[in-house]
Amino acid sequence: MRSHRFAAALGAVAIIAGACSGASTPAPSVAASTAPSVAASTPAPSVAASTAPSAAASVAPSVAPSSAPSAAPSYSTGAYGTMTPLKPAVDLAAVGGPGEGALNLIIWAGYAEDGSNVKEYDWVKPFEAETGCTVQSKIGNTSDEMVTLLRQGGGSVYDGVSASGDASNRLIANGDVAAIDPASITGFGDVAPFLQDAPHYVVDGKHYGVPHGWGGNSLMYRTDIVTPAPTSWNVAFDPAASQPYQGKITAYDSPIYIADAALYLKTHSPELGITDPYELTQPQFDAAVALLKAQRPWVGKYWALYSDEIDNFKSGATVVGTTWPYQVNALKAEAVKVEAIVPTEGMTGWADTWMMSSKAQHPNCMLKWMAWMLTPEVQAQVAEYFGEAPANPKACTYLDAVYGSYGLKDFCTAYGVTDPSFYNQIAFWKTPLADCGDARGQTCVDYSIWSQKWTEIKG
Repeated sequence: MRSHRFAAALGAVAIIAGACSGASTPAPSVAASTAPSVAASTPAPSVAASTAPSAAASVAPSVAPSSAPSAAPSYSTGAYGTMTPLKPAVDLAAVGGPGEGALNLIIWAGYAEDGSNVKEYDWVKPFEAETGCTVQSKIGNTSDEMVTLLRQGGGSVYDGVSASGDASNRLIANGDVAAIDPASITGFGDVAPFLQDAPHYVVDGKHYGVPHGWGGNSLMYRTDIVTPAPTSWNVAFDPAASQPYQGKITAYDSPIYIADAALYLKTHSPELGITDPYELTQPQFDAAVALLKAQRPWVGKYWALYSDEIDNFKSGATVVGTTWPYQVNALKAEAVKVEAIVPTEGMTGWADTWMMSSKAQHPNCMLKWMAWMLTPEVQAQVAEYFGEAPANPKACTYLDAVYGSYGLKDFCTAYGVTDPSFYNQIAFWKTPLADCGDARGQTCVDYSIWSQKWTEIKG
């Protein structure tokens, strides 16, 4: 449920420690480039063609079996190809059946670049040349919009979607997306282990897609105003700790932000028994809503667009609150005195997944796209352009050396790609459902109620 988060990684992220481990495969050569200057604005994304997809081909793709996979599945790993020209070492002809000639996607802006915005970031045209699948993409500005788009035409208009965790479980529960066999996707074994069976896209042992990229929602503050340096979310939620900054606190404008309040209560109100900030019983949910209603007068501005938060921190309209790595980097590059931390309570975060419509008209092209998007070379281009951690750590070979104009030296250290002390503190977004997923059964609060209450919280 994000607005555009893509663009250059413009400086080191101080919140993350650790280094990206080198891959065991001999490192390929990469194109040298210098770190980018601060962009005044991000390039306009390409828009989707309005035409509907062609009818489905008769060749069926390889999809997940009806039974749960074995306890110890064997996933294939990939090799390195080349970045210039972009030619990943993956045999797409061996993935799925013959391509149907077209692929219609719903994407976050920056997830399907063809070089028209920034020349060196182009993973669409090489894919088309390799597969014969012509890519058309439609940008979704929120997760709710993406869910609506995927359901158009009974689910047959689009073949796939780059879904965030606050949409993916909804799509799975409603039968909107198809299970796939990850063992049939070349390179799935290279995906970071903590993402290979993540609950935002793996349900009852079945995989409903492949990981794309991820990041954390950390606590950013103005170092020249917020003193002493915070270590807890209490500067946003506690009446006493937040008092000096009330009226200048910021928060993410989305129902999923209720989980941030629940995560805080998990530590500070243990009597509630919160074990998962997305699986809340009515009393737990009511407590999180009450906390956010109490916080509401202290919030100067909510943000949905990353650019709004950047402007507000520059002007001093807001001085502390939740953020993404991109905003931290951009503000530091403009010499704004900001820092960001992982608070003691941990943080929420997002991890996006390529998912295939259960009524996809071009399923083989979609499976090939999934395999293509997992390759180290494409992962590196996407992570650098968009400003996120790659799902495949092999991309670090290219990212740390800097590939293009949006590059950042030691990128994977800055983004905590292989640092468990960072990503293990993230409670990744997943869609709240009535089914708690445990012995509590159907006693948790569904996302539709989260949406209603968020409107009520904001007033």
